[in-house]
Amino acid sequence: MIQELDVDGVPTLLAPTGGPMRAGLTFRVGTADETLARSGITHLLEHLALAPLGLADYHVNGATAPVFTTFHMQGSAQDIATFLTSVCANLTELPTGRLDVEKEILRTEHSSRGAAAVDDIPLWRHGARDFGITSYPEWGLSALTADDLRQWAARWFTRENAVLWIAGKAVPAGLRLTLPSGVRQPVPAASSALPQTPAYFVGGSRAVVLDAVVRRRTAASVFAGVLERELYRALRQDGGLSYQTTAGYEPRGDGHATLRALADALPEKQDAVLGGFVDTLAKLRVGRIEQADVDAVVAKREDFLGTAEVDAARLPSYAFNVLTGERNLTVDEHRAELKAVSTDDVHEVAREALDGALLMVPEGHRADWAGFAAAPTRSADTVAGTPYQEKDGDGELHVGVDGVSWLGHGGPLTVRYAECALLLAWPDGARQLIGEDAISMRIEPTMFDLHPGAIRVIDSQVPADRQVVMPARDPARIPQPQGAAAGSGSGSGSARREPVKRSWWEIPLMVVSGLAALTIGGGTFLLTLGMFITETAESDEGWLWGVIAVGWLLTVILALPIVLLRRRRR
Repeated sequence: MIQELDVDGVPTLLAPTGGPMRAGLTFRVGTADETLARSGITHLLEHLALAPLGLADYHVNGATAPVFTTFHMQGSAQDIATFLTSVCANLTELPTGRLDVEKEILRTEHSSRGAAAVDDIPLWRHGARDFGITSYPEWGLSALTADDLRQWAARWFTRENAVLWIAGKAVPAGLRLTLPSGVRQPVPAASSALPQTPAYFVGGSRAVVLDAVVRRRTAASVFAGVLERELYRALRQDGGLSYQTTAGYEPRGDGHATLRALADALPEKQDAVLGGFVDTLAKLRVGRIEQADVDAVVAKREDFLGTAEVDAARLPSYAFNVLTGERNLTVDEHRAELKAVSTDDVHEVAREALDGALLMVPEGHRADWAGFAAAPTRSADTVAGTPYQEKDGDGELHVGVDGVSWLGHGGPLTVRYAECALLLAWPDGARQLIGEDAISMRIEPTMFDLHPGAIRVIDSQVPADRQVVMPARDPARIPQPQGAAAGSGSGSGSARREPVKRSWWEIPLMVVSGLAALTIGGGTFLLTLGMFITETAESDEGWLWGVIAVGWLLTVILALPIVLLRRRRR
C-alpha cells in the first residue's frame, strides 16, 4: 500500500519495493506556467539546482514537463537523503554563479535535440501560450536574470507546492527538505487556437498524428489501447504500410487528458496511411469496436495491477494527482473500474475524441475530404496603419497604433500589440512578432520602404516584458532585395550587369522587319494551303513549290534581325 506521510511540511508518499531504492521530489510547475518571452525559466532553474552536485556514482536526473518539474534519484538511503537535501538547499540559495554556463548548456541541448513528429501539435491547438509553449525554443533564456530566478523559485518551489515520493522501506535518515512556505498552485487553464474542430494542419513530418483532449476517466485510457490495436492491425499487420503505430493517454491535471496516436509512412505510402488512419477513426466513431480488443486492453492493465511492484510503480502518477488535486484510486478501485468498461463506454470516448480532434497530415496532403476543417494559417482581420510597400513584391506592411498587419502572399497576417506573446528584436532592426494565436510575422527593414520611426512604434507598443533581444546576425544572413543582392559583390564571382542600351535604329528596324516578315509569311502560308486544297496543273506545280520555298526563306531572313536584337538585349 502507498502510505501518506509528511517530511518538513512536504506531503510524502512511501511504497515498498523489491528493487533498488528510488525517490523523487515533484513540484507543480512547468512550461505551461511560463510566458513565451520568459520561456525556459523552469528548465534553467532545474539545471541550476542540479549543477553543484557534479558527477555522481548513482543515477540522478531532473525533468521539466508542461505542468510539473521533478528531481529523482536511484541509490542508497544515504545517497537519496544527501541528493534531495542538496537540491532543496540549491533551490533556496540558487548557485547563480553558473547562470551563463547553464544557459549555454540549455542552448546546446536544444540544438542537438532531434525534432519529433508531435513537436508542433501544441502550438496548433493552444497557440503561443500555456500548453502551446512546449512547441517553441526557449527564447526567454537570454533575458533571464538571477532576480527573475529567485522570484520564480520563491513562488513555485515551496513546501506546499511539492510532493515527495519514495520507493523503499522508510524515509531516509537525515533527509531535510528546507523549502520556503507558499501555496499549492492550480494547473493553468488550457487555451485554444482552433475556431472549430475536428481540424487538421500540414506538418513537416512523414507521420500522421491524431491529437485529442478528452475527459479523464478509465474508459478513455482503454480507448487509447483499443485505438493502438486497431492501427497496428490495419496499417502494419494487414496493410504493411507503417512500421510504428502507437497511441498514448496522458492526464493533464485539470480533469482532462491528452490522447495521441501516430502512424509513420514512407513518402510513396503517405496517401494510403492517411486513408487507413482516417478509416480506423471512422470505424471507432460509428461504434464498430471489438469486444476482444477491449478485453485484451483490460487484461493487460490487470496484469500490471497484479505485479508486486505496482504500488512503487504508481508513485510518480500518484504524486501528480496529489499535486493537481485529482482523485487517486486504490489498486482494487482501479481494477473494478477497468472491469466495468464496456464497448459502449469506449464508443462514447471515440465520439468525444474525434469531435475535438486535431489531425496532422504530411506535406502535400489534406483532410477536408474526411470532415476535418483546415486549421487557420491566416488572420481573420487587419489593423489600420501606415502602409509600407514590399521592395521585391506587391505585398504591403501596415504598422498601426493597435498592431501590425501583412497583406500579401500568405496573408493577411495580424498581430495586435495587446495580444503579442513575444517580440524578437535583432540589432540590425529586424523584428519578429508572435501572437497568442501563434500567428508569426517577420519584419526585415531591408525588404520594405520603411520609415525609421516604424520600428520604434512597434517597440514602444509591445510591453517590455514580452520583448527579447536576439544576438547580432552575420550580415550575410540578412535578406536583401534581389536588385541589391545582384550588386552586392559578395565575393562569389557575381558582378552587377548594366542593362544594354538600345541604338536609335534598333526599334525601327525591328518594326520594318516584323511587318515584312508578317506580309511575306502570310502570303506564303496561304499559297502553301492552296496547294493542298486546289488542283494544280502538273506543269505549274513545280515552279509554285519553288515560289513557296523562297517565300519561307525570305520570312526567316526578315525575322532574323528581331531575334538577334532581342537576344542581345537579354
